[in-house]
Amino acid sequence: MALKTVLCAVLVAAAGVAHAQATQGVTKTEIVVGSIQDLSGPIAGFGKQIRNGMLLRQEELNEQGGINGRKLKLLFEDSAYDPKKAVLAAQKLVNQDKIFAMVAHIGTPTNNAAMPVQFEKNVINFYPVTAARDMYEPFHRLKFAGGSSYYDQMRVSLPRLVKEKGLKKACIIYQDDDFGLEVLRGAEAGLKTAGLELAEKTSYKRGATDFSSQVARMKSAGCDLVVLGTIIRETIGTIAEGRKTGFNPTYLGSSAVYTDLIHKLGGKAMDGLYGMHTVQHPYLDEASQPIRFWANKYKTKFNDDPTVFSVYGYAFLDNFIKAATKAGPNLTTDSFIKAMESMKIPTDMFGGPEATFGPNKHWGSDLSRMSQIQDGKWKVVQDYDKP
Repeated sequence: MALKTVLCAVLVAAAGVAHAQATQGVTKTEIVVGSIQDLSGPIAGFGKQIRNGMLLRQEELNEQGGINGRKLKLLFEDSAYDPKKAVLAAQKLVNQDKIFAMVAHIGTPTNNAAMPVQFEKNVINFYPVTAARDMYEPFHRLKFAGGSSYYDQMRVSLPRLVKEKGLKKACIIYQDDDFGLEVLRGAEAGLKTAGLELAEKTSYKRGATDFSSQVARMKSAGCDLVVLGTIIRETIGTIAEGRKTGFNPTYLGSSAVYTDLIHKLGGKAMDGLYGMHTVQHPYLDEASQPIRFWANKYKTKFNDDPTVFSVYGYAFLDNFIKAATKAGPNLTTDSFIKAMESMKIPTDMFGGPEATFGPNKHWGSDLSRMSQIQDGKWKVVQDYDKP
C-alpha cells in the first residue's frame, strides 16, 4: 500500500512537471512572450520598427484588460542578425525568462538557429519575420508562419516580368545564407518556367558593404534582369553601383527589399526597383482613415512615422492575441495549437491577404503582390497573384 502511495505521488508530480512545461510563460495574471530582433546589426532598421509595432499592440491590449484576463508581457533580445547570438538569445528567453511563445523573430538564419532551442522546451515559433519556407517546412506542430515564401514570390513573379518586359538574360546577387538561397531557388524555378537560366550567380557575406565586384560580373554577363537576394544596404549598394557604372537592368527583389528605407536612403537611383510584398507601406498621405489614426498613435508613442515593418510587428502580435483569446482561459501550448489549426484570420486594414490554417497547414497564405518604386514611393503594379 505504501509503495502504491509513493508511485501515485511520483506520477502526480511527473504530471505536474509536464503540465508546468506545457504552460511555461502562463500564470493566472500574465502571458510572457519573447521576440528576437536585430537591434544593433545590419537590419536594425527593421528590428526596431517591429519592436515598436509590437509594443503599441501590447499597450492597447493591456489597457483593454488583456487576453482572457491576463496581461501580456513582452521580452526582447538582440541578435544583431547573427545566428550564434540568436541561439544565446533564445536560450535566455526560453530557459531563463520562461516565455510561452516566440513571436515575430526576424531573420531566416537566426530563426533556423533558434528554433531547436525553442522546440526542446515546447515553445511555439509564431509568425517569424521572414518568408523562408523553413518557417513552415518541414511540418512541425510548433511552427506557424504568415505569408508567401521568398521561393513562391520569385517563382510566380519572374515569368510574368520576363514576358511583360521581353527580358532575355538573368543574373542574381544573393546573401550567402539560408535567406539568399531561398531567393536563388525561387528565381531558378521561376526562370525555368520562362525558359531561361541564370547567366550569372554572385553572392556576398552577411554584413558586406562593397558590391563592386558582383556588379562587374553581372554587367560583364550582359544581364538585362537582376534578381536581388538582398535586404537594405545590399540592395541600395548594388543598384547604386550599377547606376554609377552604366549598368541599368530591371531589378526585382523579394519582400525583404520592400521597405521605405530603400528609397529614403538610396534616393532617386532606386526608382524602377520592383519588390514583392503583402501589406503595403503606410504612406500617410495615401492611407485610409483607420491607418492614419493608427499611425498617429504610433507617432505619439515613438516620435517616428510607422513603416511596413511596424505593421508586421503590430499585426503579427495581433494575430497571436486572436489565437490566444480563442484558446480560452485554460491557455496551454496544446490549446493554442488547437485554436490556430481552426483559425481564419480575415484581411485587416493594412491589406494583408486572408490567412487560413489547419491541422496539416501551418502557414496562412501563399499570395503576394508586386510594387515598384516610382518617384520615391512604392506603387502597387500587380495585385495578389496565386502560385
